[in-house]
Amino acid sequence: MPDLFLELRDESGGDEQTPAPLPEDEALALLRDAEITASQLIPWGSNYSFAVALEAPDGRSQLAIYKPQAGEAPLYDFPDGTLYRRELAAYLFSRWAGWDLVPPTVAREGPQGVGSVQLYVQPEAEGPDRGLFWGSRDPAVERLVLFDHLVNNADRKISHCLRDREGKVWGIDHGLTFNREPKLRTVLWQFVGEAISPPLKRDLQALNERAGELRETLAGVISAGEIQALQRRIANFSEYGCYPVLSPRRNVPYGWW
Repeated sequence: MPDLFLELRDESGGDEQTPAPLPEDEALALLRDAEITASQLIPWGSNYSFAVALEAPDGRSQLAIYKPQAGEAPLYDFPDGTLYRRELAAYLFSRWAGWDLVPPTVAREGPQGVGSVQLYVQPEAEGPDRGLFWGSRDPAVERLVLFDHLVNNADRKISHCLRDREGKVWGIDHGLTFNREPKLRTVLWQFVGEAISPPLKRDLQALNERAGELRETLAGVISAGEIQALQRRIANFSEYGCYPVLSPRRNVPYGWW
């Protein structure tokens, strides 16, 4: 665990042992309602992110990642002030799809104003687990790859993938998602040009049949046009059943580690 997280745990009165995972509904309630008792800037990334300590009513502390709207750097290809909502949309879509790939996330007020607050997931090992994600054929990794295609993730770096101490695969850092125009940039190339696996094809068919629900699921989080583009991507992947061929000139993220 990075030093800054240990420091926050000390400041918030917790211990250095990783707590048991919270049930999802309990985690969401904590993220929405708990007092933020400590905050520290994470000293990397183009947008401001903070490690924060949340104080539960029973006195327990929980670490989370807070990304305020006020700390977002303007981008030419994403509307200003929307990245924190895309973090929330990625969680909502993952939950709607039944894939559980994104840690619980809410939008709320924090020390720097409104932003996303996401439950911190303790990784299995310090640093990105390149051996798991780079070239892996693990079904959970393929699910993450398909998720990225559907949400049009423009920033899937290796450091945005992790496995927790229970062995579960997670994706984090989803501020650059749901653009209406093709923006996919990823380091996970092991399925390029291949057929989608049968279990995920079945998932896609089911998602396509329910895609109308997304208008309500994501209303007010991303735009109506972005929701329609998401629905089209689901329909297209369901129809064609394969991953597209990518180009190293346009589909690799900047700073790909």
